[in-house]
Amino acid sequence: MNSESSRNDSAARTAVSLKENERLDELQRNGYRIIQNPEKFCFGMDAVLLTGFAHAGSGDILLDLGTGTGIIPILMEAKYHCARLTGLEIQADSADMASRSVEMNGLSDKIHIVTGDIREADRIFKSASFDCITCNPPYMIGKHGIANPEAPKAVARHEILCTFEDVALQTAKLLKPGGHFFLVHRPFRLAEIMVTLIRHKLEPKRMQLVYPYVDKEPNMVLLEAVRGGRPRMTVEKPLIIFREPGVYTPEIREVYGY
Repeated sequence: MNSESSRNDSAARTAVSLKENERLDELQRNGYRIIQNPEKFCFGMDAVLLTGFAHAGSGDILLDLGTGTGIIPILMEAKYHCARLTGLEIQADSADMASRSVEMNGLSDKIHIVTGDIREADRIFKSASFDCITCNPPYMIGKHGIANPEAPKAVARHEILCTFEDVALQTAKLLKPGGHFFLVHRPFRLAEIMVTLIRHKLEPKRMQLVYPYVDKEPNMVLLEAVRGGRPRMTVEKPLIIFREPGVYTPEIREVYGY
């Protein structure tokens, strides 16, 4: 980046005003930062790995379902320079943080944060209007073991406000024919996920299992599906997070931009 574009980029960004318990985190990409509140919810490695697994073109229109504080649209813009990105988030506080992060990074002309329910996404957006849809959905079924079902962390981790069935149904309506759906989930639900995707004509095309260590069981699965795609799936080589305790593998360092 030359000095003139750097000045223009800096000028486009705005000063940030943090609210109580909020913090500012660096994203290691394009100088972007994100506002988070540890008392509510902070993005995890799963969201970052999803943006590394996904792919998109510079002319693509992207939707992120359940965007939280906007981490996925911001990183997808940084990595793939999509034409337009939208994040849909039901929790008003998270959507507010996402909107302020977008503005702070000078991305208001490209990223739009919408407060709304995934289950009503087809009423908010036009059908077949997105080239790519991403989602880091709640992993856990039901409310078992939750002290406060209305807490932001509970909503993010448990299927309280939407199920994977809801996610797949809305994705099938909003993706263009041939459009790509990228998601991260837990391997213990893989059979259910595959059946649900196929039922909604979202054909699984690519899968990668993520392992904390080379000798441990996988704890994440990354999936790509195509609306109306033909049956044939590629299984990529395993992604290992740690080479040893506290030391990331080169593949993870590359995803994070270190």
